[in-house]
Amino acid sequence: MSDGYGFATRAIHAGQEADPTTGSVIVPIHATSTYAQDGVGGMRGGYEYSRTGNPTRTALEECLAELEGGRHGRAFASGMAATDAVLRATLRPGDHLVIPDDAYGGTFRLVDKVLSGWGIEYTPAPVSDVDAVRAAIRPNTKVIWVETPTNPLLNVGDIAALAQVSRDAGTKLVVDNTFASPYLQQPLELGANVVVHSTTKYLGGHSDVVGGAVVTSDDELAEQVAFLQNGAGAVPGPFDAFLTLRGIKTLAVRMERHSANAERIVAALVGHPKVAKVLYPGLPEHPGHEVAAKQMRHFGGMVSFLHADGEEAALEACSRTRLFTLAESLGGVESLIEHPGRMTHASTAGSMLQVPSDLVRLSVGIEEADDLVEDLLTALG
Repeated sequence: MSDGYGFATRAIHAGQEADPTTGSVIVPIHATSTYAQDGVGGMRGGYEYSRTGNPTRTALEECLAELEGGRHGRAFASGMAATDAVLRATLRPGDHLVIPDDAYGGTFRLVDKVLSGWGIEYTPAPVSDVDAVRAAIRPNTKVIWVETPTNPLLNVGDIAALAQVSRDAGTKLVVDNTFASPYLQQPLELGANVVVHSTTKYLGGHSDVVGGAVVTSDDELAEQVAFLQNGAGAVPGPFDAFLTLRGIKTLAVRMERHSANAERIVAALVGHPKVAKVLYPGLPEHPGHEVAAKQMRHFGGMVSFLHADGEEAALEACSRTRLFTLAESLGGVESLIEHPGRMTHASTAGSMLQVPSDLVRLSVGIEEADDLVEDLLTALG
């Protein structure tokens, strides 16, 4: 599509032209495993087998690339499948990578429990400290892996500054953009080499589909990721691609509401006697506030806080909400609450990435803000 179109327009139309056969304005679900050929090797549209390619998935991949400002998009069966493909495309035994010292638990588990068994080394470093990231780089470092904001402590990394560090060191900068979504932040424009998403979250947006994505403008890396996508086969089915495309169409309006509701929640939590600290990049006192304001459109729908009365009180608060559903995941239209230490980040227990036991994480949905505030304050007591 033309670069002149705005984000919301591209989200609705990129890769999603009307079907040439029927005129369907919605990309069809191509529920097929294989494709008839016009003679040996005479593929129609380049399709031969749906692990290798599927028209519904192609539409999703084109849309994802367009929204992130990249040349190549690849869809996967989950965010972790996308993460695995990028790391296997960029690392070999004996290589080293830098990861956030508060990385998502699934990413840490993959690196610490799986890749380390194949000779991959890693060093955690705070994404908010450019000098610390630089100091963590070794001669055998091939990848700097960044989340911003991080999950679940909502620390912020300066993508442009980290990209410069990465270029100076000759490494690849990979940014997990799941928390921000491409509507709020576009890392490739800031110098990142690769963007990774769990499309399960804000891109899908309705808690009804699991998926992942990789977007890059690096032709060689894109080819390596595509090889793994086909060779290892962790691909989404056509219905998964259809649901994710359906969610993307409303991404812009949803992110506006997520962010506005989160700001209302933060205002209600700051100063509350049961809240020791609120973690949200939109707060002026947040150490990453100025960087977030520079590289993000808004500050997002994720909020974390430390309960003033400790772990048991945090667990109790998680169990007392009515509108905030106690559940893992995030980014759906409904609000969720969880205890990271016992749930999404349990795999970090005992490591230097262990999260505080009194931490509560909120995925603020798009319900009425007044109702969400009342529900949360009632649960806090």
